[in-house]
Amino acid sequence: MIKIPPKTLWAALALVSGCAMAAPVNYTIDPAHTYPSFEADHMGVSFWRGKMNKNSGTVVLDRAAGTGTVEIVIDLASIDFGLPAMNAWATGKDFSNVKKSPRAIYKGTLEKFVDGNPTQLTGELTLNGQTHPVNLSIQRFKCVPHPMLKRELCGADASGSFNRDAFGLSAGKDYGFNMDVALRIQAEAVAAP
Repeated sequence: MIKIPPKTLWAALALVSGCAMAAPVNYTIDPAHTYPSFEADHMGVSFWRGKMNKNSGTVVLDRAAGTGTVEIVIDLASIDFGLPAMNAWATGKDFSNVKKSPRAIYKGTLEKFVDGNPTQLTGELTLNGQTHPVNLSIQRFKCVPHPMLKRELCGADASGSFNRDAFGLSAGKDYGFNMDVALRIQAEAVAAP
């Protein structure tokens, strides 16, 4: 029989339990509590603000290791400005071109962890059949036990911007519209059972 010194045994147990605690956790985006929204210029005189009502996605998070990924799929036909005529125009070929590309996809890597919480998403947005880098700053990130599901619930509020002309969506450019679009994603995700 091999004798293992107690210190070695405790060190091995600590290493094994530490590895188990550092395992990545998979989360599913809760579409009822996730609202990608945006703000776009209207000739320099006002801003159009809208949100997308249908989305899905996943998050993989390892808070102990300070790593993670995010993927959010947005149904562009669900654009909602609160005005039906504007919604119809926004799904057209000049603004979001839903017929050509019905979904937008954001994929990012969670980075710059502080006290176990990410503060930045470095990623790419696919829109209108084109993919370009879009980084998001995370203003808030928190995980709590979900009171009804008895699983971990994480929420975040992230924001950034992109140039829609770079994606081939240049409606209003000839009339002096600013092509920069502010993007904000407030999201909640529940740990997989």
